[in-house]
Amino acid sequence: MSGVTYFEGIVVGALQGVSELFPVSSLGHSILLPAWVGGSWATDLSMGEGSPYLAVLVAMHVATALALVLFFWRDWVRIVRGLLTSIRDRSVTTPDQRLAWLLVIATIPVGIAGLLLDKVVQEYLGKPVPAAIFLILNGAVLYAVEWFGRGGHDDTGGPEPVLATETTIDFSAQPTMPMRAIRVEEASDMRLSQLRISQAVVIGAAQIFALLPGISRSGSTIVAGLRQRLSHEDAARFAFLLATPVILAAGVLKMPSLLKPAAHSSLGPAIVGSLVAFVAAYLSVRFLVSYFETRTLTPFAIYCAIAGAASLVYFTL
Repeated sequence: MSGVTYFEGIVVGALQGVSELFPVSSLGHSILLPAWVGGSWATDLSMGEGSPYLAVLVAMHVATALALVLFFWRDWVRIVRGLLTSIRDRSVTTPDQRLAWLLVIATIPVGIAGLLLDKVVQEYLGKPVPAAIFLILNGAVLYAVEWFGRGGHDDTGGPEPVLATETTIDFSAQPTMPMRAIRVEEASDMRLSQLRISQAVVIGAAQIFALLPGISRSGSTIVAGLRQRLSHEDAARFAFLLATPVILAAGVLKMPSLLKPAAHSSLGPAIVGSLVAFVAAYLSVRFLVSYFETRTLTPFAIYCAIAGAASLVYFTL
């Protein structure tokens, strides 16, 4: 099996950086692109066991996560500080402390599912036809949440008041709002910190669907957030915060595969592609954070439906 070329690495890196954060499924596109192009691309970018392509994608996922860390670095400084001070003081009293624990708890379901199902999904569903079907389904879900209900939310309010009886962690105190001028991002984090634990778990668990090629991680979590009465802006923000540790942990866990002899010829393209993925992801999240302040998932739903349907027809006829 030949390795990934530099040109392939650059193209796939750009695709990964964009499609991981746009609600259109990076895994689905990583499968469909080489199948559409065919020829050496179909061979070099195969999802088969032992393929260097998988190791290259791992490196690009890590680069995408690092781009998210860079973009949200102020938030992560506050969140990590909140987690550490909460552990030190054995209390949860500030918005940052509460948001930190919500992110930790909401990440558990997808972490467990990823460890149990990753190989099964890769072996049986990492092919063009399943990816096309799931891409159509992804579009249908995005469209449905916009046109048939978002949990009664009108994008003018926030989540319901926090309940304090769902965990052994003491969440009885409402988050303390500091009396000072705050950034728009901090205001969003304060609203997110008022999510109930059950709501955060539902949103976090939605990432499990992204194990299916064609189902978007960001799309699933944004949809779940809208169903939990978050605004588009807050739902997208929570989705990106949730995705960061999941993508980073999964990438680091699989990073040793890039050092295997079969992947040595693809190491250079993986590095170059990862740099491209980093830039593409940073620009994508910057665009999307602004986009979701006033706009919806509908354009992405239409794209997924058309791209998925075209792919399904192409690969089944």
